[in-house]
Amino acid sequence: MKRTKSRLTRRAFLSSAILLAALGLAYAPGLSQTIVIVSGTELQEPLQALEAKFEQAHPDIQLDLKFQGSQDIVNNYIDGKNDFTPTVLIPANAESLTELEERWRTQNSDAPFYSTPQPIAKSILVGIAWSDRGKVLFPNGRFDWRQLESALQKGNWSAIGGDKSWGSIDLVLTDPTRSNSGQLAMGLWAESKGAESKSILNLSTLNSPAIASLFKLAKQSVYNPPRSTDTLLQEFITRGPNDADVAVVYESIALHRWQQSTTTQGKPYQIYYIDPTIETISTAAIVKRNVSQGAANAAQQFLEFLKQPEQQAVFVQYGFRPVNFSVDLRSIPNSPWNQNIPGAEVNPPGVNPTPDRNTLDEIIRLWQRG
Repeated sequence: MKRTKSRLTRRAFLSSAILLAALGLAYAPGLSQTIVIVSGTELQEPLQALEAKFEQAHPDIQLDLKFQGSQDIVNNYIDGKNDFTPTVLIPANAESLTELEERWRTQNSDAPFYSTPQPIAKSILVGIAWSDRGKVLFPNGRFDWRQLESALQKGNWSAIGGDKSWGSIDLVLTDPTRSNSGQLAMGLWAESKGAESKSILNLSTLNSPAIASLFKLAKQSVYNPPRSTDTLLQEFITRGPNDADVAVVYESIALHRWQQSTTTQGKPYQIYYIDPTIETISTAAIVKRNVSQGAANAAQQFLEFLKQPEQQAVFVQYGFRPVNFSVDLRSIPNSPWNQNIPGAEVNPPGVNPTPDRNTLDEIIRLWQRG
């Protein structure tokens, strides 16, 4: 009997030791962790700029940064198409994570994330055009979807008062089936064909022959749409007027790459604020699949680091609006809002929230059918 009790005592002790060791591995600050961050391409440069700073402050945590279009982030994770194991996903908006969670729960009984997704940085959708094209397309200096649609229907710059040598009117959008900005651009465009009031886009707005015709026109007008917004703008700058005349992008990228347009083309593009526009919030989620508690703890340290004022200031320098309200756009050194960028505004006109997931899914279907 004493021997049996002794064995039970030893087993209990060993079980407790194993449990404590497991907890130690999950929470031990000195244990090296590599966390894989999969972000939308719009955050590529600020995250790369912050990588070394974070690793210096947290020598036990190494970052592995990957970049994909927002829709690809969702699809690749759900379908298991990545050749790596993500720890954190940061698409361009929270709605992408809502879609991921809904799709995950249709296949699994557990939740996909360790905790509630967290906002990292904000931007809004804007239009850009080379200055001479913009003066013809938007003579009152404000972005106008109806004028853009009319111009695309006519096809050539000479038909709307532009120089005949400019040729066709070339619109650039990202692929709505792969990129958040393409979805939002088509959503705003569809909304502009509805009531004169600035109502929020919904499924009923999209259910009409006029909207079907609009998507067909847009798809015919956009040649080989890029998969991500940053890729779009780099192509826009490289191709220049006559191959890329007007585009819809995130304000952050438009501000950050403005100087590059001057260097490459010898003249800058003009930023046009869309009224109403849509605010998009890059949002991070720590995923559970094949991610240990220790890796999740390390990932949470990284997300807390990104939300601190010093790091939020870096996002501002790259054209993002902060989620930390203690950070002022104009007070940051090298803030693009202090650089006299044509059209840049601290206070944009009207800002609508991102459409819900069902509406975005319908936008994708309309583009595919277009």
